Amino acid sequence: MARFLILQLRPEPEASDEEYHAFLDKGGLRDADCHRIRLDCEDLPEGLDPQDYAGVIVGGGPGCVSDKPEDKSPVEARIERACLSLMPAITEADIPFMGCCYGIGILGHHLGADVSKARYGEAVGPSTCIKTEDGAADPLLSNLPDRFDAFVGHKEALQALPEGTAHLLRSDACPFQMIRHGRNVYATQFHPEADAAGFETRINIYKHKGYFPPETASDLIEMCRAADVIWPAGVLSAFVARYR
Repeated sequence: MARFLILQLRPEPEASDEEYHAFLDKGGLRDADCHRIRLDCEDLPEGLDPQDYAGVIVGGGPGCVSDKPEDKSPVEARIERACLSLMPAITEADIPFMGCCYGIGILGHHLGADVSKARYGEAVGPSTCIKTEDGAADPLLSNLPDRFDAFVGHKEALQALPEGTAHLLRSDACPFQMIRHGRNVYATQFHPEADAAGFETRINIYKHKGYFPPETASDLIEMCRAADVIWPAGVLSAFVARYR
């Protein structure tokens, strides 16, 4: 059976490991089912072909594709180049893809859409996602309710729907919570792998990264612990089940 390629962007080992194990747990995967690459410290292997995998999953990270080139660290710039280098093959061959948070920016940028910080950023915490008409018909969302809460936290967002994509989920604060290009290329603005414990880890790690005032970290952790976020993992498990 072909493995899933998991590309990670987080330069903090604790955050990267937490995210990776969340992908395994929420996706119903084993380590043997995956080829994990930490792009913060590894290059893509020469000749890597996305078609050799059951699917590609891209995690989140502190970088923003809309940042000016001079504002990106060398690591952030290298990670972005690596992800974007795979997108032509993925979209042209309609290879199963799940881009989580950062991944929607990568997909949107590749498709020529406006990705920026102008509007639609969301503070760290739960956001209510609502199915669109296309979302109600999409197989990855068939077992999810019409409305459900998911964990978010992002500075940039799609400003308009990329041409040739289906709009699957929206929220009041951010209209483009999930999109699909072709039949198999998906991206979410929310984190389908995240639960309250995982977000607590990320809040502690990223509290000085500009997502929120550092002194509010404890309050955000309590808010996440109290949130009813149980459904987003169904997006990830449905993706794995469909393409494994």
